Amino acid sequence: MFVDFAGDKATYVDPDTGEACSAEVFVAVLGASGMLYAEATRGQDLPSWVGAHVRAWAFFGGVAEVTVPDNLRAGVTKACWYDPQLNPSYAELARHYGTVVLPTRTAHPRDKAAVEAGVLSVERWVLAPLRNRRFFSLAELNEAIATQVAWLNGRAFRGEVTSRGELFEDLEAKALKPLPTEAFELAEWKKVTVNIDYHVDFDGRYYSVPYQLVRQPVEVRATATTVEVLKGGKRVASHAREHGRRRYVTVPDHMPASHRAHLEWTPSRLVSWAGTVSPATATLVEKILATRAHPEHGYRACLGLMNLAKRYGNERTAAACARALAVGAISYTSVKSILAEGLDRVPLPTPASAPPPPDHENLRGADYWAEEA
Repeated sequence: MFVDFAGDKATYVDPDTGEACSAEVFVAVLGASGMLYAEATRGQDLPSWVGAHVRAWAFFGGVAEVTVPDNLRAGVTKACWYDPQLNPSYAELARHYGTVVLPTRTAHPRDKAAVEAGVLSVERWVLAPLRNRRFFSLAELNEAIATQVAWLNGRAFRGEVTSRGELFEDLEAKALKPLPTEAFELAEWKKVTVNIDYHVDFDGRYYSVPYQLVRQPVEVRATATTVEVLKGGKRVASHAREHGRRRYVTVPDHMPASHRAHLEWTPSRLVSWAGTVSPATATLVEKILATRAHPEHGYRACLGLMNLAKRYGNERTAAACARALAVGAISYTSVKSILAEGLDRVPLPTPASAPPPPDHENLRGADYWAEEA
């Protein structure tokens, strides 16, 4: 099966805004019969690319032994004729469906002549007849594309009596591998380094791993429901993916016994460092650590303050921490903002002394109470 995106795009109208939206057109072609599949996608991103493959195999009713893509970034991480590197999610898709992915050489369109011809047919016989029609959703557009594709697959080749559909039934339908029984679940992969708080960052949330992996490189595999952390291909942690407001997802077994057992960093050492900048900085660090569910959750903020001190110097950082304490802004972000805006150079307002009470016959002053005593 040869796969690629067409050069021409399709359009549909957003019914809410009335704005015209462009859509990419994915094309898949079987090599022997030329049987075509086409669909419009929102883009050439990884979910669109993988989803289009899944729907193409479902359309054909089976999987080809070999899948030949172009060197699209969503599918191929490193283009190389001899040893290409696939996107981990695309490679996982290939394993799930039992197909071998063999990308073409860059700038060699003859390596995928079948899909080049298929793209031309789709542009001429599928997209061109639809160019004057208005569609108000991607689904409506794909319904029209499916109708045109069915007509094209049933249309006899020029000068021949057979069609793509007939050749498919005679040559390829029985040769395809069966579809897998389980649905494919798209996963995102990310290479990260475990922070000193034994958490890894994914999608703005922090998931714990065994504290022994602090500062070691790991891989994160995330689906819509699960976040897994792998070290050397072996899973070391698994969490339900957090989609709410909670930022830290922590398994108690991942914590060191005393919360101070990993590497050289401890809460006391962080406070001690902060004391070398100023008493206000030490107080801010203590408050940051005290306001977290576990002290380690505040380590990132404290390390951020260390970086600010290196960037702006101890004097400015101390002034910024003092201002943050004065206004009750107990966070790294507040100190960073104060320094970025130069507010650390602005003197802190002093509390104004209370004005004397007005002279009025109904007000008894200190002299009256002194006489009473």
